[in-house]
Amino acid sequence: MTGSGDASDEERWLVVDGRRWRRTDPALPDDLVAALTSHLGRGRSGVRTARRAQDEDAVAAARRRVDAAKHGLGERGPRWWDEPPAARIDRARDALRRLDAMDSP
Repeated sequence: MTGSGDASDEERWLVVDGRRWRRTDPALPDDLVAALTSHLGRGRSGVRTARRAQDEDAVAAARRRVDAAKHGLGERGPRWWDEPPAARIDRARDALRRLDAMDSP
């Protein structure tokens, strides 16, 4: 194991109602986490709005935003504790660039 090989299960996972969820990568700077979390919230809101409107294309687009944000936060994709912090931060910054591009016409 590389990266933060000393991360405990408690640092890696959050358990809610018996279900285990991967935690946000603790190596990410606060401003990067805030930006990715903002995109995550907008994506989740977009999914709800698009479902109510029964707009499947908009649901799919909003889900892509949620997925990209969760990958950037380290909550999906490669396990953050298996990689060096620099690679994880680079991946998060790349995810944020892609998410910001979703807002451009």
